[in-house]
Amino acid sequence: MDELTTPGLQQAWAQDAGAVARALEADLSRGLPAAAVRARRKRFGANQLLEHPRRSLASVLWAQLASPLIGLLAAAGIAAALWQEWLEAAAIALVVLVNTAIGFATELRAVRSMEALFRLGHVRTRVRRDGAEVLVDASELVPGDVVLAEAGDVVTADLRIAESSHLQVDESMLTGESMPVDKDERATVASAPVAERSGMLFKGTAIVRGSALGLVVSTGMATELGQISGLVREATDEPTPLERHLAGLGRRLLWLTLAIALAITLIGILGGRDILLMVETGVALAIATIPEGLPVVATVSMARGIRRMARRRALIRRLGSVETLGSTSVILTDKTGTLTENRMSVAVLELGTGRVSVTPGDPAPFSADGEALVPEAGSDLSEALRVAVLCTTAHLGHDGHDRAGDPMELALLEAARAGGLERDSALAEEPQWDLLAFDPDTQRMTTRHHAAGGERVAVKGSPEAVLAICSRQRRDGKDIPLDEEARARWMASNRRLADSGYRVLALATRLDAEDGAAPIDRDLTWIGLVGLIDPPRAGVEHALATCKAAGISVVMVTGDQAGTARTVAQAVGLEDGGAILVGQDLDDAAHAPTEERLLATRVFARVAPRHKLDLVRLYQRSGYTVAMTGDGVNDAPALRQADIGIAMGARGTEVAKEASDMILEDDSFATIVAAVQLGRTIFDNIRAFVVYLLSCNVSEVMVVALGSILGTPLPVLPLQLLFLNFVTDVFPALALGMSEGSQVVMHRAPRRRDEPIVTPRSWAFILTYGTLITTTVLAVLLVALRTLDYSASQATTLSFLTLALAQLWHVFNMRERGEPLFSNRVTRNPWVWGALALCIGLLGLSVYVPELAHALSIEAPDRRGWVLALSASLVPLLAGTLAAGVSSAERSRSHR
Repeated sequence: MDELTTPGLQQAWAQDAGAVARALEADLSRGLPAAAVRARRKRFGANQLLEHPRRSLASVLWAQLASPLIGLLAAAGIAAALWQEWLEAAAIALVVLVNTAIGFATELRAVRSMEALFRLGHVRTRVRRDGAEVLVDASELVPGDVVLAEAGDVVTADLRIAESSHLQVDESMLTGESMPVDKDERATVASAPVAERSGMLFKGTAIVRGSALGLVVSTGMATELGQISGLVREATDEPTPLERHLAGLGRRLLWLTLAIALAITLIGILGGRDILLMVETGVALAIATIPEGLPVVATVSMARGIRRMARRRALIRRLGSVETLGSTSVILTDKTGTLTENRMSVAVLELGTGRVSVTPGDPAPFSADGEALVPEAGSDLSEALRVAVLCTTAHLGHDGHDRAGDPMELALLEAARAGGLERDSALAEEPQWDLLAFDPDTQRMTTRHHAAGGERVAVKGSPEAVLAICSRQRRDGKDIPLDEEARARWMASNRRLADSGYRVLALATRLDAEDGAAPIDRDLTWIGLVGLIDPPRAGVEHALATCKAAGISVVMVTGDQAGTARTVAQAVGLEDGGAILVGQDLDDAAHAPTEERLLATRVFARVAPRHKLDLVRLYQRSGYTVAMTGDGVNDAPALRQADIGIAMGARGTEVAKEASDMILEDDSFATIVAAVQLGRTIFDNIRAFVVYLLSCNVSEVMVVALGSILGTPLPVLPLQLLFLNFVTDVFPALALGMSEGSQVVMHRAPRRRDEPIVTPRSWAFILTYGTLITTTVLAVLLVALRTLDYSASQATTLSFLTLALAQLWHVFNMRERGEPLFSNRVTRNPWVWGALALCIGLLGLSVYVPELAHALSIEAPDRRGWVLALSASLVPLLAGTLAAGVSSAERSRSHR
């Protein structure tokens, strides 16, 4: 193994594949033994690129200290110390400590959560080890591993190709070459650049056609991709649109607040108030009303939502996708595995001798006209099963273990096993020597085998495509001509099966006297049709009904025949009797459907990948936010184009997963709907937090501003403002960001992508409640001074307590429109109750702990004072509830 470190092996593309295998001490037929894998893993390490540097505790802490808020607080503390106001200086230092601690704790949790989420996805690779084919995590690959790859796979290490069949690879991410390049096992000159090394597969590239067997020659940072990534060790994380919007809102509010604070300070000084008091008030007001926690709480809310989605088996790959999910207005979904179980089984065979019913788990799995049927050698049934097991790349394994491959191909293998035919034995009799993987353009797959006396060609694919290359048909063990009348009968059988909800495949074969003597796309013998069933998933009907209530359009886009698509759509409640369009309709330039018709269609059948891309763009041009599912290599462009690309985790190719924003680990459509609901809830939580915080801030600004103009004592003192910022702004706001949401969010139309966090309606809400709270607080101050004859200190205490309690009760105004007062997403949120209990406890400490009360200039109220403060603090909540009730009643009358 010393040769692994020599330059010769580093130029594996210039050597014969056999020489590379010998240098690697690798056996192409059996792969590496377990002991060799362990030794090489220890020597070469994991097959991983260097991860994004983990954020240190110090960097998270510095992010809190470097904020404008901390600078403003520090300046205020220094000013207080220069005036020898040591109590104020100590209080400001405490606020700095508490704010920093809260910001540090919340951001650290969000950062660590996201780092953990990015490690959830694992790419698996099929390798040969100890004579068996197994799936292993790509990080476990070592030099010398024998890798089997086919169309749809992402290459997970640098490989020297030892065998290949019609291999094409997308190397655009490595070389910039936009078109797929042909690959084979031939060696090239040692000086060949990366783009010309046709005998190599490179980590990170994607196989778009064909198959290959390759030897791992480099892993991790030793790969070409690793060497490139090593040049850029540091990467800057781009903020999401939501984070940018929140940061911009925060900056605008910062300057607005500073301007207001300066104006209030000047008004108070010109009105004859103490200069130091007004400067401290202005600084405290600026500090208390800056919503410095907006980005942190937004990140916490999104990270928590992503964890919840992960528990629902939806892996979000990009943080910014969370906000997009909430605005999804159309879902373009595949049928197989998403709306259906993807648990296919062969139900019927249409052969030249008639229909054969298939029940693989039954003691008598094959029957015709109610009588058991045995697949005897040479019979049409036996020939159909043989072609089915030869023309596949799936592996059924034993006792249900080590299953790998397309569900449709696995169903064919299960049917053949029920008839006593195993793939391994069929390949032993007729070894495969060539493979043409399924091609979306030709709609068929072909394998070639050494057979007794020559060659066998085995083909399966869409009935139309296979019938077009057949000139004979099998009946009673004989080949007879396939005339036009017979073709029409077979296509009629195909339509009947499709209309009955079956997924239909055609089988064909040809036996030649000499290998490769004739073209493989003509003069084949038609064997018959295979009808497969895939029942609808449980819960799909409910999920589709939820989408309808939420104003989300659902469109089925499938490669299946129109009859099959219609049957499934009707079964799940998607198809409403409208016309179904097929791929040919979209390609018909002379009679192409109008955009209005396309947008009104709910089922598209027999579509090619390019049609999916066209449909995504059409909906986006029409103002929709598009989510689209996909699982194949050719789905990648449409997945990238969609606002939310959704890859199938169980059956999706690695290329599709890499192109996606979200991966469904269970491939279920219901999971998509649950993710959309979570996306809406997360956005609503962020909006509720922002609106609540701004309402409190506006009330504080208005209270101090009007109090400075009136000839009364200040309603709230500087340190009291800082205390309010600590108590009422932070904990209830964080609790709102943790809401579980409610079904109400799925009973309204999707929001626009460009809709701001704070809408004009939200601003009206903020100003209304800010005014209500302000009016109540000033009324308490005046009543305390002029009716109850309290001292200035006692009156200020009552106005402070009224403001604090009114802001706490205001959290219940953050419920959804139409939700009742006592049962809504806020009252069902345990975090809210915990935050209120904590805040009320802290308020109690501020009143009854002598040292704290003295620092805040608070005098404990008597019974009359508490009754006044408590009752007045409820006025904004009761007024809001009454207004909401009136508004709801008016809406009900208008609907009637």
